[in-house]
Amino acid sequence: MTELTTDRLLLRQWRESDREPFAALNADPAVMEHFPSLQSREVSDALIDRNIPVIDERGWGLWALEVRETGRFIGFTGLSVPSFEAHFMPAVEIGWRLAKEAWGNGYATEAARAALAHGFGPAGMEEIVSFTATTNLPSQRVMQRIGMTHEESGDFDHPRLPDGHRLQRHVFYRIDRAQWEATR
Repeated sequence: MTELTTDRLLLRQWRESDREPFAALNADPAVMEHFPSLQSREVSDALIDRNIPVIDERGWGLWALEVRETGRFIGFTGLSVPSFEAHFMPAVEIGWRLAKEAWGNGYATEAARAALAHGFGPAGMEEIVSFTATTNLPSQRVMQRIGMTHEESGDFDHPRLPDGHRLQRHVFYRIDRAQWEATR
């Protein structure tokens, strides 16, 4: 199992003890503001259950995110394969979701940089994408900080959201290996 470390963070396999704080994070209206709905404990647990074997098999996925100094679980960061049809598929996406108490510390950027390094390093990826609702400016700032480029022509309506939904329109960012190497 691949674990990634940064100066302050550990990106690791999920633990049973992560389930309760992850469910609380997914039920927090502030955290889920840019998602269609809050998530139940069952949906939250299912995300963990899907990621454990993916990380074991591939050596990458959506890792649980822990503050090294305290051992506190604060969310996830990592790489995944989107499960819907879009113009950019097939692709590997980088994403993150952190507890509100962890916001404003640079953790999302720090963890995302580690995930990119793994993706373009040992995992051998050539390109990584990211996307979010147009309203999610904090995530867009993280994408920009880690060297991703907004590709306006790639912006799209999320196929899993109904027409007219406030979150339907998504911005599309990407970074390839050469861009990543130039920003290191």
